Amino acid sequence: MNLSTIVNVKRPTSLDEVQGWHDGCSWLAGGTWLFSEPQVAVDTLIDLDRLGWAPLTVTEAGLEIAATCRVVELHAFAGLAEWHAVPLFRQCIDSFLMSFKIWNAATIGGNVCMSLPAGAMISLTAALEGVCTLWPRGGVPRTVPVAEFVTGNHANVLQPGELLRSIHLPAAALTKRTAMRQISLTKFGRSAALIIGTVGQDGTDFLLTVTAATPKPVQLRFPACPSADALRAALDARLPPDAYFADVHGSAPYKRHVTQYLAEQIRTELA
Repeated sequence: MNLSTIVNVKRPTSLDEVQGWHDGCSWLAGGTWLFSEPQVAVDTLIDLDRLGWAPLTVTEAGLEIAATCRVVELHAFAGLAEWHAVPLFRQCIDSFLMSFKIWNAATIGGNVCMSLPAGAMISLTAALEGVCTLWPRGGVPRTVPVAEFVTGNHANVLQPGELLRSIHLPAAALTKRTAMRQISLTKFGRSAALIIGTVGQDGTDFLLTVTAATPKPVQLRFPACPSADALRAALDARLPPDAYFADVHGSAPYKRHVTQYLAEQIRTELA
């Protein structure tokens, strides 16, 4: 879609070149959502492409995913032999409601910053205990866990002009065993629930991450894989009936039911 309100497009090679931020400015990465509908409040686009950030950086501490990393680049990532969680990357990407053309343009940071309940990259990075690095305008960089970055449907902690620079996935999370379940009302529909469980190779540190069924990620952590009763009790305590996100992709009672059902499947698989 043509954005008829745009009067200026900036292509900086350094963020120091970005001056005079105002309410009409918008960061541009993949642009797959930005160009999908009118942006009447936006008059200036600041293209991040020429900043030249490496999409994926492997270190002893884990994996650094640049906000500008394309979905297709993460899908092709093989990772280290001991990073048993890497197949989860493709599982989450395959749950996207998108065409291959979107894959080649959409960015990981864009999906996270959209902060929709069914954002599959939110599900992935939250489940793998990702931490966002945020660059404020003229301020000191700060870090926020992905699970706390998203605060509700299409809402997050970003301040005006603040930029998501990268997401760090710690090596400890990447070495864990994983299980994922996803369900939609229709075969190729948006996720009504996307649930991910992770557990250490020794059976300790069980983490269940609930997304799509809730406005923001909800995580339940146990020292080891819990019993069925313990997991059900924890879900009921953390997610009462009114905590689920009702929309055209599923009612709150439906999402509550499938969350509990899929969570038990994950528990059984990882036990």
